Amino acid sequence: MKSSDTIILHDAFAFKGGGERLVLTLCRELEADLAFGYIKKNSFDLNELTGRLIDLKSKSSLPLWRTLKRLQAFYKGTKFLSDYKNVIYSGQNSILAAANHPKGKNIYYCFTPPRSIYDLKNTHLASQPISSKLVHVLYNSLFQLLYENAIHKMDIIVADSKNVQNRIQKFLGLKSTVIYPPCDIENFRWVSQGNYYLSTARLTKYKRVDLIIKAFSKFPEKQLIVSSSGPEESYLKQLAEGFKNIQFTGDVNEKKLQQLIGNAIATIYIPKDEDFGISPVESMAAGKPVIGAGEGGLLETVIHRETGWLTPPDPSPKDLIQAIKKINPKQVLSMRSACEKRAKIFCTKNFINNMRQVIS
Repeated sequence: MKSSDTIILHDAFAFKGGGERLVLTLCRELEADLAFGYIKKNSFDLNELTGRLIDLKSKSSLPLWRTLKRLQAFYKGTKFLSDYKNVIYSGQNSILAAANHPKGKNIYYCFTPPRSIYDLKNTHLASQPISSKLVHVLYNSLFQLLYENAIHKMDIIVADSKNVQNRIQKFLGLKSTVIYPPCDIENFRWVSQGNYYLSTARLTKYKRVDLIIKAFSKFPEKQLIVSSSGPEESYLKQLAEGFKNIQFTGDVNEKKLQQLIGNAIATIYIPKDEDFGISPVESMAAGKPVIGAGEGGLLETVIHRETGWLTPPDPSPKDLIQAIKKINPKQVLSMRSACEKRAKIFCTKNFINNMRQVIS
């Protein structure tokens, strides 16, 4: 028996990311049901939700097989969608389920069109081993057809930033409405000014944490804490080996993350053309300015010289060193009030009010 007229479909709860937090916020505030491809133990606890939970059981230790299972699960295993008036899709695979919801409203919250197929296609392909390039080309060609067919079934497309809205228009020729992701700003507070800078970006190639480490390796008097995990973790630890001013914590719980941000000098976040990026908002909510790349979603969140310092696009370690010198501890304290004020724009209340308008 369903408990709501609205259900949210999300690709998977593989780690504690901003997309997953957004989905949980939507479920709580809208009292919606939730269906998902699979969940890992190190992700969120879904038992706090009051709605119906549907695990599509597409988990597998084999990446390619897991991907294929998830596609099939959403495409064939979601006949129950006919019971719902509204379906909100989150992620890139979940929208394939739209074929099972021909009557009712289909709303897609788009974090970005698949970057490995569109804007980062060549970069993604170049990073693959020669032995698997053909498989990736074939899979991407197939998935692109499925994705574009599904996204045209949407009644409303919501983009998480103007940056993503531009991608949707450029690559798919479709219009969308921008609703920024929510930040639980009340959970992030200024505690003190410690002696370290903080990086919370997931350790993947396009987040460019390697550039941060290279900058601090030339800046031994400045302390860096890297608080996250990801596929690049081993490589980045090797890169930082021998530098006592660089520390890795791995993934930490929410309380520890809030403490790390609340006691930092500032945070550093320089991903390649980031979709939106919730980390800078969390930093500003705690009164901490952001040293960020002057590109992508950060142009919509961080105000240069007021709530942080934006480097040139595609920054070098030298650019970061110059930014760190500009954002010295004294300058940081003067930015606290502006940071806290800026973060309020991205509060949960604004997000939910905007999403309710879209649904109704």
